[in-house]
Amino acid sequence: MASFLALFSSLLWGGADFLGGNLTKRYKALAVTGVSQSFGLLFGLITILLGSAWQMPTLSWSNYFLPGVFAGVMGFVGLTAFYAGLATGRMGVVSPISSLSVLIPLSIAFINGEKPTTLQITGMSVALAGAFCASGPELKGGLSPRPLIYAVIAALGFGGAISFIAVGSKSSAIMTMTTMRFSTFIISLLLFAKYKTTGGFSKKDIPVLIGIGAADFFGNLLLGVATTKGLVSLAVVMGSLFPIVTAILAFKFLHERLHKVQYLGVALAISGVIIIALS
Repeated sequence: MASFLALFSSLLWGGADFLGGNLTKRYKALAVTGVSQSFGLLFGLITILLGSAWQMPTLSWSNYFLPGVFAGVMGFVGLTAFYAGLATGRMGVVSPISSLSVLIPLSIAFINGEKPTTLQITGMSVALAGAFCASGPELKGGLSPRPLIYAVIAALGFGGAISFIAVGSKSSAIMTMTTMRFSTFIISLLLFAKYKTTGGFSKKDIPVLIGIGAADFFGNLLLGVATTKGLVSLAVVMGSLFPIVTAILAFKFLHERLHKVQYLGVALAISGVIIIALS
């Protein structure tokens, strides 16, 4: 159950990254992140109301509030850097490096004493290798520093956010995610006030922004729930396969050519998932 939820979160994240990356080619990354995450807050509030899931926040680390705030800030920074990096057109640099963000929560899970079986570790290793290769890493050619910097910031932001999501979800996954979105909403308001603009989006962009916000919110929520249903290490690995979805969507709708290493990555990722399922 945990692996399925985390795998579905990858599908949602991959779709959100595809839409967000495309939109950032026409608008500022901060604006795309801010507006889409604000819609994510709306989905969170609706979910809490419908599910009667409200819990009182406290300043204890065993509560959802502080982890949710930190996850929101780090997620906002990571997502903005990721979109900005994709907008440079160097997906082969940004996506594979940012996919390594999983190493942060994975390391924390091992430090906290998780001990997956040998078969599970094998499956996770194969799946991670697949996610990296499916991102289409640029193995040759010069690397300009800007996309590289964006990719590292995205990896640190995503890795930190996922780690705090796992902590907060022990108290309440839905409240953690909604607190995340509330944090990003406050950041967005401050940025909108500073730059005196909400990004200049047209009406036809609003459904896309809503879709990004919804996919990212529920992707986070599913991963948060998954970390409470089994091994955190397994959940974060299965949730890190989103670059495969982004690459396939780019191939399907933008007619971007897949390199041989990406086909290999998809095959490895599927093999890794099968190994984990068999375990």
